[in-house]
Amino acid sequence: GVRLVGSEMCIRDSFKWYIMIDKIGRRIYYMYIEKINGPEDVKKLNIEEMTALAEEMRHALLKRASIHGGHFGPNFGMVEAIIALHYVFESPKDKMVFDVSHQTYPHKMLTGRKDAYLYEEHYDDVTGYSCPQESEHDHFTIGHTSTSVSLACGLAKARDLRGESANVIAIIGDGSLSGGEALEGMDFAAELDSNMIIVVNDNDMSIAENHGGLYSNLKLLRETNGQAECNLFKAMGLDYVYVDHGNDLRELIGAFKQVKDSKKPVVVHINTLKGKGYKPAEEHKEEWHWHLPFDIETGKSHFPEVEDYSSVTCEYLIEKMKKDPTVVTITSGTPTILGFTQEKRKQAGRQFVDVGIAEETAVALASGIAKGGGKPVYGVYSSFIQRTYDQISQDLCIDGNPATIVVYTGSVFGMTDVTHLGLQDIPMLSNIPGLVYLAPTTKEEYLSMLDWSVEQKEMPVAIKLPGGDMISDGREVTKDWSQLNTYEVTEKGSKIALIGLGTFYSLALQTAEMLEKKGIHATVINPYYITGLDKGLLEKLKADHDTVVTLEDGIMNGGFGEKIARFYGSSDMKVYNYGLKKEFLDRYDVNEVLKENHLTAEPVSYTHLRAHETDSYL
Repeated sequence: GVRLVGSEMCIRDSFKWYIMIDKIGRRIYYMYIEKINGPEDVKKLNIEEMTALAEEMRHALLKRASIHGGHFGPNFGMVEAIIALHYVFESPKDKMVFDVSHQTYPHKMLTGRKDAYLYEEHYDDVTGYSCPQESEHDHFTIGHTSTSVSLACGLAKARDLRGESANVIAIIGDGSLSGGEALEGMDFAAELDSNMIIVVNDNDMSIAENHGGLYSNLKLLRETNGQAECNLFKAMGLDYVYVDHGNDLRELIGAFKQVKDSKKPVVVHINTLKGKGYKPAEEHKEEWHWHLPFDIETGKSHFPEVEDYSSVTCEYLIEKMKKDPTVVTITSGTPTILGFTQEKRKQAGRQFVDVGIAEETAVALASGIAKGGGKPVYGVYSSFIQRTYDQISQDLCIDGNPATIVVYTGSVFGMTDVTHLGLQDIPMLSNIPGLVYLAPTTKEEYLSMLDWSVEQKEMPVAIKLPGGDMISDGREVTKDWSQLNTYEVTEKGSKIALIGLGTFYSLALQTAEMLEKKGIHATVINPYYITGLDKGLLEKLKADHDTVVTLEDGIMNGGFGEKIARFYGSSDMKVYNYGLKKEFLDRYDVNEVLKENHLTAEPVSYTHLRAHETDSYL
């Protein structure tokens, strides 16, 4: 796959190396990675050979990422550490637990899954995350952050209860330390008083820059070569080893040998370079945390930038903050989901807050700001809002504080990895008392809802952004959102009413068009409000409708459609709910999932044609 422009032979350490030179002038050594079928093969190598292996691995990662995309910086920065771990420890007897899994690609390459990184036809053979179904060297399916230490503590406790002996190693990045569970896990780890090794990969970055007081201590430890008296890890009762050159195999191997078979919990703090080996990633760490397919020579993505809900949110909030100093934008470690690049964050100044990877704090902070007279807007992925359910219920909604939450990728068209599914937000959020959950269908509806939510002072509001490409119809929105639970009839018909929520309002329109061709003029309704029923409208439908169809972009159990069905439960109205069944999907094909759940216009319309096939109007 690499276009070679030449080759040469050289002598290094009395060993012949056959070197291939690619079009960007990098010398690539292909001698070791293809022969690594498991950790036992790593143990056969000397330092020079492992150094060459690291370069081979980086080249394979670079080529794969340029074609396939994926997590970039974390993997490039951890290549040497992963090699050293497998050289010193005895996986899978010694258990390695990776936090978030952002740094698992090198681990997978050394544990029998190298083909998924060497050959394009095998790129999709593995997930982007730790996966026990793939290998005995993976112990948990992990995609959310700050969990590794607690999970590893559980493994260590089980080992001790069974009277066994083996090393348990949690690998966690410095950014993940900002999550409360990581600190809870370290707090408990000292209680084990047995073998428990925590490798802290410190590259002075989260997805974006780190935020929080603990990072001043990490900085102090780096600057003092781990000798500072003030030491977060020692304060929690943990032994401590510092590795200043965290990309140096000799230092890493020495440190891991030192802590192997330790009888006490210990932290190995390694100072690494995120994105190491690819200059654009080293210089622009935030941009290269994760990346779409790109051109290796220029580093430019193959996909052009387009206006989306992130960019329009940022544009709106920047202008709003200029006019109103009480407006504040909040993120929990993912600022660009709101469109706030480093430049935009500087522009916003203190009106932009990143709490680190701490969704619970983000919601509680928003509630406090709202209580104090501010106007907070918290943007979060649907998958991650699950982590702060308690704070939304307890810290926000019981007190009714007027904070705004914008929920991204809560859609079948969102992220498809099992650890990042955003399909549970409707049943989760719509059943919390006091919360208004809105579902726009266009850019114009969204901005109108967002502006109302920021300015109103009565209630907490969440907005579920539609999945797929952003739709902009240019229509002025005049609806008064404070008139809660008032649906809009966009097409008046009879017999069949199609209620299309958010993303699937367009599916309701498509279904209506198909029914129209068969002589049925259906009513189409945009409900807007996920959390409440327009009882007046639903009651009126009884007069000239016998069938109501609901369409929603999420799991149906406990969802929007069930509320409609429950309303009509004692009547003769037939109610058909369409949405997603309750299951853990993984790396799914969107079109296949839509077909399996009958979420296309043809099966929806066909069902109701059959239901009415004896009616005279057919």
